[in-house]
Amino acid sequence: MLAAVYRTQGSPDVVEVVDIDKPEPGLAEIRIKVQAAALNPSDASAWRGGGLLPAPPEGSFHGLGWDIAGVVDAVGRGANWQPGQRVIAFSHAVPPGLNRAQAEYVVVPTNVVAEAPEGVDSIHASTIPLNGLTAAQSVELLGLQPGQSVLVTGAEGAVGGYAVQLAKRRGLVVIASDLSTDGTFATEVAGADAYVPASESPVDALRALRPEGVDAVLDTATLGQAVIGAVVDGGTFVTTRMDALPKTERNIRVRLTQVAGDASILTTLSDLAASGELALRVAETYPLQEAAKAHARLAKGGLSGRIVLTMD
Repeated sequence: MLAAVYRTQGSPDVVEVVDIDKPEPGLAEIRIKVQAAALNPSDASAWRGGGLLPAPPEGSFHGLGWDIAGVVDAVGRGANWQPGQRVIAFSHAVPPGLNRAQAEYVVVPTNVVAEAPEGVDSIHASTIPLNGLTAAQSVELLGLQPGQSVLVTGAEGAVGGYAVQLAKRRGLVVIASDLSTDGTFATEVAGADAYVPASESPVDALRALRPEGVDAVLDTATLGQAVIGAVVDGGTFVTTRMDALPKTERNIRVRLTQVAGDASILTTLSDLAASGELALRVAETYPLQEAAKAHARLAKGGLSGRIVLTMD
């Protein structure tokens, strides 16, 4: 089977498509014939290097990809799935290894799989797993009750956009912030109650809008210390990146989202997408054979929505 891999770290040119053995499912695993796999900034961190992910051992290579949409191809004896079922799944491998989402086939444990959203094509469905799980688990970490307030940074991005939508479903007052001047997606599509452009001083702008501050910040834009001043004394600060943890102050609880596969959350996200209550955004698509080109486009940034590799 074909898979996107990298043997060394550097530019997008290190990404190549190679022929490797098709994986076999274990006892509580399924094999998915991948139809679409979204690209994420964490993929660029992997092949770029210089961060938390190690380079492949000499003479070996690592796979790429977290997001899977496809069809069940084979099942282990303890797996409660049937070949032919449409699914979405989360591929989480640390260290990265070979069996990842940007390939023609992938094996995953059953606890990271959900039925694909009915009526949604695989390309759009593939944007749900990593970003949706990160957003849902981050909103949960806020620990807020209906009527309480949260500032979501990066609200027009993939994780932030999902977070705004999920926070509104929890009955929270959501102030969105991002680089665009008007926040059209955050307010008109995701449903934020107000928008603060990130080009301004985010804390000053937030306090001008809401002098008392917010009960929590969900920082998907990794602004860290620059936005903790928006939180009320004793509030909560949630970040999606370890390198963006702010210093604690004023009894504010600082929490880090460490995304994990969760079939029940994936199922809820799939149901929301199927009912049209979760907006899914795709910017561009590339065939698997053009994986290096797709990753080069990912590195340039500036897109509203995910880049997706297609396998058919």
